[in-house]
Amino acid sequence: LIKRFLSFTINGDEAKDYIVMDFFSGSATTAHAVMQLNAEDGGNRKFIMVQLPEPCDEKSEAYKAGYKTVAEIGKERIRRAGRKILEEHPEAAGKLDIGFRVLKVDSTNMQDVYYRLEEYTQELLLSLTDNIKPDRTPEDLLFQVMLDLGVLLSSKIEEIVISGKKVFSVADGYLMACFDNEVTGEVVREIAKKQPYYAVFRDSGIANDSVAANFEQIFATYSPSTIRKVL
Repeated sequence: LIKRFLSFTINGDEAKDYIVMDFFSGSATTAHAVMQLNAEDGGNRKFIMVQLPEPCDEKSEAYKAGYKTVAEIGKERIRRAGRKILEEHPEAAGKLDIGFRVLKVDSTNMQDVYYRLEEYTQELLLSLTDNIKPDRTPEDLLFQVMLDLGVLLSSKIEEIVISGKKVFSVADGYLMACFDNEVTGEVVREIAKKQPYYAVFRDSGIANDSVAANFEQIFATYSPSTIRKVL
Protein backbone atom coordinates (compact mmCIF):
# COMPACT_ATOMS: atom_id res chain seq x y z
CA LEU A 1 0.00 0.00 0.00
CA ILE A 2 2.76 2.45 0.92
CA LYS A 3 4.71 1.55 -2.22
CA ARG A 4 1.62 2.25 -4.34
CA PHE A 5 1.12 5.59 -2.60
CA LEU A 6 4.74 6.53 -3.30
CA SER A 7 4.33 5.67 -6.97
CA PHE A 8 1.57 8.25 -7.51
CA THR A 9 2.35 11.07 -9.92
CA ILE A 10 3.07 14.58 -8.67
CA ASN A 11 1.78 17.52 -10.72
CA GLY A 12 1.16 15.19 -13.62
CA ASP A 13 4.78 14.03 -13.82
CA GLU A 14 6.14 10.71 -12.72
CA ALA A 15 8.24 11.61 -9.69
CA LYS A 16 11.22 9.42 -8.90
CA ASP A 17 13.46 11.82 -7.00
CA TYR A 18 12.05 13.21 -3.77
CA ILE A 19 12.32 12.83 0.00
CA VAL A 20 9.78 10.83 1.99
CA MET A 21 9.48 11.66 5.69
CA ASP A 22 7.67 9.42 8.15
CA PHE A 23 7.30 10.90 11.64
CA PHE A 24 5.96 7.62 13.03
CA SER A 25 8.40 5.20 11.47
CA GLY A 26 7.69 2.16 13.62
CA SER A 27 9.36 -0.83 11.99
CA ALA A 28 10.45 1.31 8.99
CA THR A 29 7.89 0.00 6.50
CA THR A 30 8.12 3.28 4.60
CA ALA A 31 11.90 2.99 4.20
CA HIS A 32 11.44 -0.56 2.92
CA ALA A 33 8.87 0.64 0.37
CA VAL A 34 11.13 3.47 -0.83
CA MET A 35 14.06 1.13 -1.50
CA GLN A 36 11.80 -1.43 -3.17
CA LEU A 37 10.27 1.14 -5.51
CA ASN A 38 13.68 2.59 -6.38
CA ALA A 39 14.88 -0.89 -7.32
CA GLU A 40 11.86 -1.46 -9.54
CA ASP A 41 11.80 1.82 -11.47
CA GLY A 42 15.34 3.17 -11.12
CA GLY A 43 14.23 6.04 -8.90
CA ASN A 44 16.37 8.05 -6.51
CA ARG A 45 13.90 8.64 -3.69
CA LYS A 46 15.28 9.19 -0.20
CA PHE A 47 13.72 8.65 3.19
CA ILE A 48 13.84 10.22 6.63
CA MET A 49 12.43 8.04 9.39
CA VAL A 50 11.62 9.48 12.82
CA GLN A 51 10.99 7.17 15.75
CA LEU A 52 11.09 7.56 19.52
CA PRO A 53 13.07 4.86 21.38
CA GLU A 54 9.81 3.22 22.45
CA PRO A 55 10.58 0.12 24.58
CA CYS A 56 9.52 -3.25 23.25
CA ASP A 57 7.32 -5.47 25.37
CA GLU A 58 9.67 -7.71 27.33
CA LYS A 59 7.46 -10.67 26.46
CA SER A 60 7.63 -10.00 22.72
CA GLU A 61 9.69 -12.06 20.30
CA ALA A 62 11.53 -8.92 19.22
CA TYR A 63 12.70 -8.24 22.77
CA LYS A 64 13.79 -11.85 23.21
CA ALA A 65 15.76 -11.52 19.95
CA GLY A 66 17.70 -8.59 21.41
CA TYR A 67 15.73 -5.60 20.12
CA LYS A 68 15.01 -3.41 23.13
CA THR A 69 13.22 -0.59 21.30
CA VAL A 70 11.01 -0.14 18.25
CA ALA A 71 13.75 2.03 16.72
CA GLU A 72 16.17 -0.90 16.86
CA ILE A 73 13.65 -3.07 15.02
CA GLY A 74 13.35 -0.41 12.33
CA LYS A 75 17.10 -0.16 11.82
CA GLU A 76 17.47 -3.91 11.47
CA ARG A 77 14.57 -4.09 9.03
CA ILE A 78 16.20 -1.48 6.78
CA ARG A 79 19.45 -3.48 6.79
CA ARG A 80 17.74 -6.77 5.98
CA ALA A 81 15.35 -5.27 3.44
CA GLY A 82 18.21 -3.58 1.60
CA ARG A 83 20.16 -6.82 1.30
CA LYS A 84 17.09 -8.76 0.18
CA ILE A 85 16.15 -6.16 -2.45
CA LEU A 86 19.65 -6.29 -3.93
CA GLU A 87 19.44 -10.08 -4.08
CA GLU A 88 16.12 -9.85 -5.91
CA HIS A 89 17.32 -7.06 -8.23
CA PRO A 90 20.96 -7.79 -9.08
CA GLU A 91 20.72 -5.34 -11.99
CA ALA A 92 20.44 -2.54 -9.41
CA ALA A 93 23.77 -3.36 -7.78
CA GLY A 94 26.03 -0.32 -7.79
CA LYS A 95 23.11 2.01 -8.49
CA LEU A 96 20.64 1.37 -5.67
CA ASP A 97 21.54 3.14 -2.44
CA ILE A 98 20.54 1.02 0.56
CA GLY A 99 22.72 2.84 3.08
CA PHE A 100 21.38 5.00 5.89
CA ARG A 101 22.57 7.05 8.85
CA VAL A 102 21.18 7.01 12.36
CA LEU A 103 21.10 10.32 14.21
CA LYS A 104 19.81 10.86 17.74
CA VAL A 105 18.65 14.06 19.40
CA ASP A 106 21.05 14.99 22.19
CA SER A 107 22.31 17.94 24.19
CA THR A 108 25.13 20.16 22.98
CA ASN A 109 28.66 18.77 22.72
CA MET A 110 30.03 21.81 24.52
CA GLN A 111 30.73 22.08 28.23
CA ASP A 112 28.62 24.40 30.36
CA VAL A 113 31.06 27.23 31.10
CA TYR A 114 28.61 29.68 32.64
CA TYR A 115 29.06 29.82 36.39
CA ARG A 116 28.57 32.45 39.04
CA LEU A 117 31.79 34.04 40.27
CA GLU A 118 31.54 32.39 43.67
CA GLU A 119 31.29 28.96 42.04
CA TYR A 120 34.74 29.10 40.46
CA THR A 121 37.39 26.94 42.12
CA GLN A 122 40.85 25.81 41.05
CA GLU A 123 39.47 22.37 40.23
CA LEU A 124 36.70 23.87 38.11
CA LEU A 125 39.14 26.04 36.17
CA LEU A 126 41.33 23.02 35.44
CA SER A 127 38.30 21.07 34.22
CA LEU A 128 37.52 23.82 31.69
CA THR A 129 40.78 23.47 29.77
CA ASP A 130 38.77 21.46 27.23
CA ASN A 131 35.41 22.93 26.28
CA ILE A 132 34.12 19.65 24.80
CA LYS A 133 32.19 17.20 26.96
CA PRO A 134 34.42 14.19 27.71
CA ASP A 135 31.95 11.58 26.44
CA ARG A 136 31.65 13.04 22.92
CA THR A 137 33.19 11.37 19.89
CA PRO A 138 34.75 12.99 16.81
CA GLU A 139 31.63 11.93 14.89
CA ASP A 140 29.46 13.80 17.41
CA LEU A 141 31.50 16.94 16.82
CA LEU A 142 31.42 16.50 13.05
CA PHE A 143 27.63 16.35 12.86
CA GLN A 144 27.32 19.37 15.13
CA VAL A 145 29.62 21.28 12.78
CA MET A 146 27.64 20.12 9.74
CA LEU A 147 24.43 21.39 11.34
CA ASP A 148 26.02 24.70 12.33
CA LEU A 149 27.41 25.28 8.83
CA GLY A 150 24.31 24.14 6.97
CA VAL A 151 26.00 21.13 5.37
CA LEU A 152 23.54 18.38 4.46
CA LEU A 153 23.64 15.52 6.95
CA SER A 154 23.32 13.14 4.00
CA SER A 155 26.56 14.43 2.47
CA LYS A 156 29.31 11.98 1.59
CA ILE A 157 31.77 11.58 4.47
CA GLU A 158 35.24 10.11 4.02
CA GLU A 159 37.88 9.43 6.66
CA ILE A 160 41.47 10.00 5.66
CA VAL A 161 44.66 9.84 7.71
CA ILE A 162 47.19 12.67 7.64
CA SER A 163 50.35 12.21 9.69
CA GLY A 164 48.57 9.71 11.90
CA LYS A 165 45.54 11.93 12.56
CA LYS A 166 41.98 11.16 11.48
CA VAL A 167 40.58 13.82 9.19
CA PHE A 168 36.99 13.97 7.95
CA SER A 169 36.40 15.06 4.37
CA VAL A 170 32.76 15.98 3.80
CA ALA A 171 31.10 16.52 0.41
CA ASP A 172 34.30 15.85 -1.55
CA GLY A 173 36.44 18.19 0.52
CA TYR A 174 33.95 21.04 0.91
CA LEU A 175 34.39 20.67 4.67
CA MET A 176 37.47 19.16 6.31
CA ALA A 177 37.69 18.62 10.05
CA CYS A 178 40.18 17.12 12.47
CA PHE A 179 39.24 16.66 16.13
CA ASP A 180 42.23 14.57 17.23
CA ASN A 181 44.66 15.73 19.89
CA GLU A 182 48.26 16.77 19.23
CA VAL A 183 47.50 18.14 15.76
CA THR A 184 50.80 19.31 14.29
CA GLY A 185 51.65 22.00 11.79
CA GLU A 186 52.12 19.29 9.17
CA VAL A 187 48.50 18.18 9.58
CA VAL A 188 47.25 21.77 9.33
CA ARG A 189 49.43 22.35 6.26
CA GLU A 190 48.21 19.24 4.41
CA ILE A 191 44.58 20.16 5.09
CA ALA A 192 45.21 23.72 3.88
CA LYS A 193 46.78 22.39 0.68
CA LYS A 194 43.50 20.62 -0.14
CA GLN A 195 41.79 24.04 -0.10
CA PRO A 196 38.47 23.17 1.58
CA TYR A 197 35.72 25.75 1.85
CA TYR A 198 35.58 25.10 5.61
CA ALA A 199 38.33 23.77 7.88
CA VAL A 200 37.45 22.95 11.48
CA PHE A 201 39.69 21.94 14.38
CA ARG A 202 39.37 21.33 18.10
CA ASP A 203 40.89 24.13 20.17
CA SER A 204 42.45 21.77 22.71
CA GLY A 205 43.68 19.51 19.90
CA ILE A 206 46.36 21.90 18.60
CA ALA A 207 49.72 20.39 19.58
CA ASN A 208 51.43 23.48 20.99
CA ASP A 209 51.62 27.29 20.98
CA SER A 210 53.89 27.27 17.94
CA VAL A 211 51.28 25.46 15.82
CA ALA A 212 48.56 27.78 17.12
CA ALA A 213 50.66 30.85 16.29
CA ASN A 214 51.35 29.65 12.73
CA PHE A 215 47.83 28.37 12.08
CA GLU A 216 46.53 31.45 10.27
CA GLN A 217 49.77 31.93 8.33
CA ILE A 218 49.63 28.37 7.02
CA PHE A 219 46.15 28.90 5.62
CA ALA A 220 47.06 32.35 4.32
CA THR A 221 49.83 30.70 2.32
CA TYR A 222 48.04 27.66 0.93
CA SER A 223 44.32 28.47 1.03
CA PRO A 224 43.51 32.04 2.07
CA SER A 225 39.84 31.73 1.10
CA THR A 226 39.19 28.77 3.42
CA ILE A 227 36.91 29.66 6.32
CA ARG A 228 38.64 28.44 9.48
CA LYS A 229 36.78 27.51 12.65
CA VAL A 230 37.93 26.18 16.01
CA LEU A 231 35.65 24.50 18.55
